[in-house]
Amino acid sequence: MKNSTAYLIIVMVVISLASGLVLALTYNFTIPSINEIAAREQEQAILAVIPGATKYETYESAPFPMYKGIDDSGSIKGVAYVIEGGGFQGIIKIMVGIDMQNQALTGIKILSHSETPGLGARITEDWFQSQFAGKSINDAFVARQDVEAITGATISTKAVSRLLKESIPNVVEQYKTLGGGK
Repeated sequence: MKNSTAYLIIVMVVISLASGLVLALTYNFTIPSINEIAAREQEQAILAVIPGATKYETYESAPFPMYKGIDDSGSIKGVAYVIEGGGFQGIIKIMVGIDMQNQALTGIKILSHSETPGLGARITEDWFQSQFAGKSINDAFVARQDVEAITGATISTKAVSRLLKESIPNVVEQYKTLGGGK
């Protein structure tokens, strides 16, 4: 009886070690591709929220990730940044673009979320995201007032609006601290 118990323990340890090794090797093999895809998606999101930008540069000394969108002539078309915060079911992550000269949003792109499919997940729909393009950074960002709410997903709509309202003053201040468009 003792030999069969010891044998089972040894088999389980060997299986666990083999599984761990396979998992570690798979991770090491796939992580470069995962990072490359994430970088490509980030670049696409930055360029999507700053119309006219063909490339971007990172503000290196910023306390949070900020990017300046640049066109082919070298002119700064806007600033992009990432915000995240709680929605109805989890974290919502958003790329936001701002034209600092005109003090207006140039667009938003929902990067990830855990909202309810068919309801809160509608924050990814074009009609919802496009309503923010051209909106003054001084607007109230209140659902059902100056932001069109998603029926049945008021919490998700309010979360996006709140994240924008809370983050914009910090980004504008940081932009000034970094020397504006330099």
